[in-house]
Amino acid sequence: MTRETLAEQAAGWSDGRRAWQIHCRDVVNRERCLTVVVDKGRVVLMGPPGETAVLSAGQLGQLRTVLREAADQAER
Repeated sequence: MTRETLAEQAAGWSDGRRAWQIHCRDVVNRERCLTVVVDKGRVVLMGPPGETAVLSAGQLGQLRTVLREAADQAER
């Protein structure tokens, strides 16, 4: 997934923060999402409630890209 595609997927929160969602699966193969949010200069990862996120190689690449973009935003 390209950086532009990820930017298009980034959702805005009502207070102006950005959030990204990375689709993944849990340990029993149900569809889930990891959410990445920048909050007061910190990058916050929110996993599926009470679950473990299992990422494919492609999903891991998406997470790496999102974390890099979130870190850049947190440093501003």
